[in-house]
Amino acid sequence: MEKQFEEKLEGEVRIEPRDWMPEAYRRTLVRQISQHAHSEIVGMLPEGAWITRAPTLKRKAILLAKVQDEAGHGLYLYAAAETLGVSRATLVADLLAGKAKYSSIFNYPTLSWADIGAIGWLVDGAAIMNQVMLCRTSYGPYARAMVRICKEESFHQRQGFESLLVLSRGSAEQRTMCQDAINRWWWPSLMMFGPRDSESTHSDQSMKWKIKRMSNDELRQRFVDMIAEQVKVLGMSLPDPDLRWNEERGHYDFGEIDWDEFWKVVKGDGPCNRERLETRREAHTEGAWVREAALAHARKKAARPADAA
Repeated sequence: MEKQFEEKLEGEVRIEPRDWMPEAYRRTLVRQISQHAHSEIVGMLPEGAWITRAPTLKRKAILLAKVQDEAGHGLYLYAAAETLGVSRATLVADLLAGKAKYSSIFNYPTLSWADIGAIGWLVDGAAIMNQVMLCRTSYGPYARAMVRICKEESFHQRQGFESLLVLSRGSAEQRTMCQDAINRWWWPSLMMFGPRDSESTHSDQSMKWKIKRMSNDELRQRFVDMIAEQVKVLGMSLPDPDLRWNEERGHYDFGEIDWDEFWKVVKGDGPCNRERLETRREAHTEGAWVREAALAHARKKAARPADAA
């Protein structure tokens, strides 16, 4: 069975839920997919805080649609994880207990309206860089979920860039707000790709299993190359004095990430770690009646054909 599994990977044949798979492969997928799902759900919080404060009705409608998309992404991903034999209730319980991780980027505060644009451009841009390769991941349900997610994330990135573009062409105060948001979100966005390849405990094996297709450092470099060009259109700058084009490498050189800050946030001591989890716990408790009502309705609906007979 292991030989057949490896032959499928080698032949680019996707692994499906009923196929035999190594237990370590299954555990890795559960960890990665659930972390991804948690990130989508927790990621609604920093943007959701600005729905009532959006500057225009148009911006409010756009932000509402985006936050709704993120909820949908979480549902797709939880459903994909359930095909691996783990219940959604277990995954959510692990998140609320602080056992499960989500993307560290969502533990930073949104201080101004420009932050919403920066999240769309930088955070969703980094997410797309990570996620496009997952459309070709070796596990079928995950790959299929990612196709739609990536299409919607691409729209979110364009919307974020457009929002910053409007600010960059506005008043001096708006331009300052735009630059400040870029300054604060740039380094956390680079951290989204994870630790250096030399310090990543899962990357090598995930690439052998074709769950991942590129390493953390490769993806981070691609992201820097993309954003370093796009920021010129905004007439803004990135907060990195070491950023410069390297003709010999054919890539941008860039400065060192503050890895102490990275590990601090990952381990639960970021600016908003406690706030994010507490908000999710409160929402889970207050939403219990909705879940109970939905289950009762489903049971009642399922019983109708039997009653009719």
